[in-house]
Amino acid sequence: MIAGYVRPHRGPFVAAAVLLLASSLLGLAQPLAAKALIDGLTAGQGVGRALVVLTGLVIVAAVLLGVGNYLILRTAEAVALDGRRGLVRHLLRLTVPALQRQAPGDLLARVAGDTMLLRQIASQSLIDIFTGGVMLLGAVVLMAVVDLTLLGVTAVVVVLLVVIMGLLMPRIRAAALRSQESVGDMGAALERALGAFTTMKASGTEATEAARIDAAALTAYRQGVSLARWGSVAGTSAGLAIQVAFLVVLGVGGARVASGAMPVSALVAFLLYVAYLSHPVMQLVGAGTYLQIGRAALTRIAEIDALPTEPIDLPTAPPVRAATATGVPAGPARVGGPTTATGAGSAPGPAEVVFEQVSFRYPDRDEPALRDLTLTVPAGGLTALVGPSGSGKTTVLALIERFAEPHQGRILVDGRPLADWPLAELRATIGYVEQDVAVLAGTLRENVAYATPGATDEEIRAVLRTTRLGTLLDRLGDDLDAPVRHRGLSLSGGERQRIALARALLRRPRLLLLDEVTSQLDAANEAALREVIQEISRRTTVVVVAHRLSTVLAADKIVVLENGTARSVGSHPELVRTDALYASLAAEQALV
Repeated sequence: MIAGYVRPHRGPFVAAAVLLLASSLLGLAQPLAAKALIDGLTAGQGVGRALVVLTGLVIVAAVLLGVGNYLILRTAEAVALDGRRGLVRHLLRLTVPALQRQAPGDLLARVAGDTMLLRQIASQSLIDIFTGGVMLLGAVVLMAVVDLTLLGVTAVVVVLLVVIMGLLMPRIRAAALRSQESVGDMGAALERALGAFTTMKASGTEATEAARIDAAALTAYRQGVSLARWGSVAGTSAGLAIQVAFLVVLGVGGARVASGAMPVSALVAFLLYVAYLSHPVMQLVGAGTYLQIGRAALTRIAEIDALPTEPIDLPTAPPVRAATATGVPAGPARVGGPTTATGAGSAPGPAEVVFEQVSFRYPDRDEPALRDLTLTVPAGGLTALVGPSGSGKTTVLALIERFAEPHQGRILVDGRPLADWPLAELRATIGYVEQDVAVLAGTLRENVAYATPGATDEEIRAVLRTTRLGTLLDRLGDDLDAPVRHRGLSLSGGERQRIALARALLRRPRLLLLDEVTSQLDAANEAALREVIQEISRRTTVVVVAHRLSTVLAADKIVVLENGTARSVGSHPELVRTDALYASLAAEQALV
């Protein structure tokens, strides 16, 4: 799997490998040069040439090593960058249900931490396995040239080391996976506390949350210590094996020198090779350790890659803003946006939505959210969805946006099944204001023009006035670039909802979906926004989910949902007379 990340950078990767290999080969030649130098001194011959060769080998090897290390580290950074980009793009394409099943803190740990391990794999494991393997093979060949007997002694120690490593590596990988999972759990615990910060403060549960995070951090510490322990055992075993080999070679070789079976220079050269073996052996052990850690990281990344995503047909330019909403001056069509169903050059009108026996059940629930729902939302006008909590109102909007797919039946927009709509084109047609509105850290302009970055100041100010945000603009000194804090904490709940509505209206959608947009407004602002919605419904199709029936009293069509199906349809006066559930809801809100 790591090969897929390295392949786009194989050019500099191979160049770095060649330079490091050349440096290693020059290092292998140094003991032979040292042997020649010693032989020259022993024979009383001139050693100037041998000394120059040895010095040249050392200098050139050092230069090649430096350049090769730079190239491999730069390539490793590029591999990590590609890994992060790919993971982030995949995360942003996940289906809504798939993302909702994940802990955001754990996802952040995978993007920031696990992808960092890709760099270590590329910079240490792969190159070290290649260069260390070649160096080990070259050292063995040259040791065989020097003395076969001493090579046999050394080989016994190396084989023993290989057996030990074979036993340790699976344990290192398991420890690495547990360690990375525990770091993700700690991130999830921290995100939980920060995501409910004011609730935590109001409840006085700082100590409880701190204890929860501390427990997760302690688990991460213990798993990290376990990983360090197994890694230390591997490194110590490798170092001990080299030392044992050195001592055995020294003893056996000394005896052979004493018996005249080999010259002193051969023993010195062989001992240098044994000492030289420590580098490739430690390289291979370290590379094996990092490779196991990296495999654990790749396993966690692969888990995210396996999550379902939406089709890749996102627009490369802002969508066409075709229908003119109330208070927003008509602007030019955006070049490169999706084509409309009414044909090129024609202004599309309001959209019609039809549900045909649609059923849907959330994965974590036994009861379906929708049961054989048949419903028609006519083109133009205001259609309201009302009913008790859990009746499927928000699910209807989510299915129209294709945040999820129905398990049975079909949904049509303008007579065209949703499955036949490219997602970019469908969502460019729809303006959606969710119940838990999203206000982003940035400026007022960035928030309102989030989906239409080419909007003019005139258009932005007009839509702010339309949604009764003129007072907010005045408070900010008429500065569209005034900062908005994270999650809109500097704004009231009603202002956040109206900013989300302004964002949707600026797109001039053919279909506007509103989920409890008046839930955080006072009576005066609710009445004003109700007028805005009614005015918008004269130009486009508006679907409103409401618990407060006062928001939808003047709706052209009210659909009463119960247990995931349409119980009744009509106007407010009709439903008060004919539907007991609706009459009960209206009576509870003093609307009868």
